[in-house]
Amino acid sequence: MKNEVVIPPERAVFWLDGDGRWHNAHGPFEHKKIIDYFHAAIQRDEGGYYLCQETDDRREKVYFRFADTALFVFDVIRGAANLILVLNTGEHLPLRPEHLFIENDALYIRKGEERVKFTQRCLMRISDRLEIEDGVYFIRINRGKCRILSK
Repeated sequence: MKNEVVIPPERAVFWLDGDGRWHNAHGPFEHKKIIDYFHAAIQRDEGGYYLCQETDDRREKVYFRFADTALFVFDVIRGAANLILVLNTGEHLPLRPEHLFIENDALYIRKGEERVKFTQRCLMRISDRLEIEDGVYFIRINRGKCRILSK
């Protein structure tokens, strides 16, 4: 059986900012392979979001701080009839308009109990489908228009 080491978020030496960028005391991470590895390793349990690393004899679980959410839309795949969102974790999530909402001038989508924030780049990728009428936001999907709720 492996020895488990758990590091609470206040002792973690890295964190995730409100735009989905990893940081440490020296600033934002710069190496793409490390950034991608960290994003792909994000997991969640009753204690929060964490990264996990296993060696032959131990399992290290590091809970990390994040500014807004730990999940972000990093890419959008345009299908003939729908949009597929690619999360920072690598997970693919179909865009369901009824799960979209706006909070503090940012676009989010609900994924169960979790909230996933659209990066600025991904907002630009879907901007041709977004409309605003009298302060109300809509997204055009499948020849229809769906209201985006504001919180």
